[in-house]
Amino acid sequence: MTTTIAGGRAARRQTMRRIRPRRSPAVPLLLTVWAGAAGVLWLWWSNTPAIADTAGRVLAAGRITGLLAGYLMALVVLQMARVPALERRVGSDRVARWHAMSGRYTLCLVVAHVVLTMYGYALQAGLGAGDLVRQTVDSVNGLPDMGKAAIGTGVLVFIGLISIGPVRRRIPYDLWYHVHLLTYAATFLTFWHQLSTGNEFAVEPVARTVWYALYGSVTALVVWYRIVTPVRLNLRHRLRVEAVVEEAPGIVSVLMSGERLHRMGAEAGQFFRWRFLAPGMRFSSHPYSLSAAPRPNMLRITVKAIGDHSSALRDLEPGTRVWAEGPYGALTAGRRSRGKVLLVAGGVGITPMRALFETLPGAAGDLTLLYRANSTQDLALWDELAAIADERGARLMYAVNSPDGERPDISPETLRRKIPDIEVHDVFLCGPPGFAQQVYEALRGAGVPGRRIHHESFEM
Repeated sequence: MTTTIAGGRAARRQTMRRIRPRRSPAVPLLLTVWAGAAGVLWLWWSNTPAIADTAGRVLAAGRITGLLAGYLMALVVLQMARVPALERRVGSDRVARWHAMSGRYTLCLVVAHVVLTMYGYALQAGLGAGDLVRQTVDSVNGLPDMGKAAIGTGVLVFIGLISIGPVRRRIPYDLWYHVHLLTYAATFLTFWHQLSTGNEFAVEPVARTVWYALYGSVTALVVWYRIVTPVRLNLRHRLRVEAVVEEAPGIVSVLMSGERLHRMGAEAGQFFRWRFLAPGMRFSSHPYSLSAAPRPNMLRITVKAIGDHSSALRDLEPGTRVWAEGPYGALTAGRRSRGKVLLVAGGVGITPMRALFETLPGAAGDLTLLYRANSTQDLALWDELAAIADERGARLMYAVNSPDGERPDISPETLRRKIPDIEVHDVFLCGPPGFAQQVYEALRGAGVPGRRIHHESFEM
């Protein structure tokens, strides 16, 4: 059984809009981050006198690693705050990569700070490297706020260990996600010793004020976008499951009703984090893309059963309450810069591509959708795609395995043969990581510039 969502008025209006590409603020943001790091280095340099002995040099190294770790810690939390300017303009996948990279650097700096500082204190006390544990215990017991800092550091190290690739892949997503939230607690616990024991903040009142402003601003953003905004959204729109429909073997659509859903600010190509308040699912929040443009009273996601959460969606009962957070993602019409567009979907990656196929501005002949699946039976939402293609004068192609299991050829030569002017297209791409990498390389070989290949991936 399949379900069809007819094109709404809002979706039809979207197709007639002018092409107005939005520039990503990634470069200005990165420049701002580096400027902040330079400010931290200047603060350390201006408060570091000439040092003659080894202990002083080691302690100075411990101070700069601590300052940089404190600065990066605030950025790590900021990247968890789901600020719209980051999530919807830079892209959730890019922010996730920034967060992972910043977290690794922060953890390295924290460990270096602890080892260097404790070693420097040991040298000052006439102790050797073998007395680091003793010196650490004495410092934790004797210095203000060091007990809390020690606990926070332990939490950070634990989070870092379970985020290592092989470990991360072996533990349930929900467990990793909820443990990862302890980053907030670790940040709070380690913050106070920076001010009470940090030489720069003791002698520079302006630096102390700036540090309070940095952490205070990040805290306000976290509270607003992680708590207040989702509460407001769900109280206003009151989402419930309307129906669950099987679209293809192992693939279901979940239709959700609510109030004034077209005012949620969602665009085709974006996703929400969904929490279904059903037994066994209340504490699980997973990201799924919209598989149709938002309607005033209806949203839809289409999901392939590849895990416990996605498999349980088929058993949702109509009327089940839904808690949503979002919208997130930058794989939207705002990335488009050219008149012609190729959409490439692999497997369940068709969900955001279907919504874009329906709503991207363009005249007849401007849009092409290439859908890759293992078999024709796996082409979910095909009837809807065909209807959209007929209505919009768009081109719809599929690539499936041959009867003997041979995969279709998606190479630069094949792409140029099927789409002779492919080099003047924008390309939106969504699918499994291996498929996406293969198609990306084929597109580059076919002459499509990398800046016009738009893709979001959430592999960390």
